[in-house]
Amino acid sequence: MKLIGENLNIMSNIYGKALKEKNAKPLQELAIQQAEAGMDWIDLNIGPAGKIGEELMAWLVPVVHEVVDLPLSLDTSNIKAIAAGLKAHKKGRPLINSIMVRPERMEALLPLAKEYDADFVALLWGPEGMPRDENERGALCSEIVYKAEGEFGIAPERMYVDPIQTPVNVQQIQIMSVLEFMKMFQDIAPGCRSTIGLSNVSNGPPDHLRPILNQVMLIILKRHGLYSAIVDCFDKKLHEIARGKHPELEALVHKVEDGEAIDMSSLSKEEADYVKTAKVILGHTLYSDSWLEV
Repeated sequence: MKLIGENLNIMSNIYGKALKEKNAKPLQELAIQQAEAGMDWIDLNIGPAGKIGEELMAWLVPVVHEVVDLPLSLDTSNIKAIAAGLKAHKKGRPLINSIMVRPERMEALLPLAKEYDADFVALLWGPEGMPRDENERGALCSEIVYKAEGEFGIAPERMYVDPIQTPVNVQQIQIMSVLEFMKMFQDIAPGCRSTIGLSNVSNGPPDHLRPILNQVMLIILKRHGLYSAIVDCFDKKLHEIARGKHPELEALVHKVEDGEAIDMSSLSKEEADYVKTAKVILGHTLYSDSWLEV
């Protein structure tokens, strides 16, 4: 599985401050850490960035590429900043994160993806906002794939479809919709790849519970063919799961999904926590911040 490091983010106290001050050192140190952690891309999330986005992205891309050779994911709603980042990008194929399924976004960004031979995240967020179910996800997916391939000649493997991950403590039903979409994804968009903002599933629960939520969610999505994910570059256990180094934990979570009986008394504390977390994510039990204590 391919991993996109999410940590260089304008919302971070440390890295957001460095971005605003154009302080290269902490950003370069983070880039090196992400490369050493095995990330396949580094996401550069500068936010909307208003009037300074173009200048900031044109500065940031070379700063990161001074110290690592990884391709970069350009993460901003500022179209001029995306264009500036693509122009400055010299190492590998860049990734536009993201293009929503809205006419104004597709018309502005798909030509840039074509011009710079960039990969892009096709975010299944339409004119009416988040899709309500897997069928709306399928319709939005078909729309952007048809437009990118049919009108701009962009190859399917350049497209990374993101069905949108939601927090487990807010919309469990949307998690199940994503899983249903993933089951039909290759039939809808053959040759396209998939990705997801994985950490969104744990956005809201207490910080100490976030890693296990992310890890179990990855196991579930991985089973349904997830190609890549935008992840915390510091979560080593998550990276190991992505690389298939914990088959015993994957097998346990699959048993939960399949509704198999599990003898909880035979499990270690870690294994029991994975089972409990899978039940919460899959809606078998109601979410509460104390689910691991029950």
